[in-house]
Amino acid sequence: MSALTFFLAWLANPRRVGAIVPSSAALADAITADLSPASAPVIELGPGTGVFTRSIIARGIPEHRLALIEYCADFADKLQRDFPRAYVHRMDATRLQHVELFGGEPAGAVVSGIPLLLMPAKSVIALLEGAFERLRPDGAFYQFTYGRDAPIARSVLDRLGLKAMRIGGTLANFPPAAVYRVRRRSSRIIPTRWAGNPLPTPANVPVYAARADFEHLPQSRMWPLDR
Repeated sequence: MSALTFFLAWLANPRRVGAIVPSSAALADAITADLSPASAPVIELGPGTGVFTRSIIARGIPEHRLALIEYCADFADKLQRDFPRAYVHRMDATRLQHVELFGGEPAGAVVSGIPLLLMPAKSVIALLEGAFERLRPDGAFYQFTYGRDAPIARSVLDRLGLKAMRIGGTLANFPPAAVYRVRRRSSRIIPTRWAGNPLPTPANVPVYAARADFEHLPQSRMWPLDR
């Protein structure tokens, strides 16, 4: 896919594409630096031309352990040709919670190339809720941004019980970009559906640890966390 084709895709839908040229190999290396074979399976949101996808595979993630979530039909078709063993889903990433991936096995990482800062807050919340429903408790969400601040508003992070940390970046990209890792806060975990089963959330106890933290306890000892 040429730079002109990418530019035309941006021109048609700038809120979804987010940049006028594909991300650089340097940014791909930065956003995948944490990944290893133990991170599999991995979900990639908005892979576009597959720059990050190639870097994810280079980190030791088998192609068949990748789920690529892409909205643009042209990009999705190219991804299917270039990565025939990956699972390519042409869909809106905000609907991630409505599709089953990897037979219900939780992912170790979500790598996002979607321009979150251009999205309304409710769409960002839906995307993050879906992503963290698909992540195992120690999993992480990786996002880059062209801005000086974190790519997710503090109010959204607080609402979802998440924390964002800048872990790198590169000047060798147009424009220069920073990379953030987003994880659940240690003292507050988003209630998620583990392999499709909802966690218990009584009305008077709004937040619980992840299921893996209390599955070994007797039923009477599911302790709520401090708010």
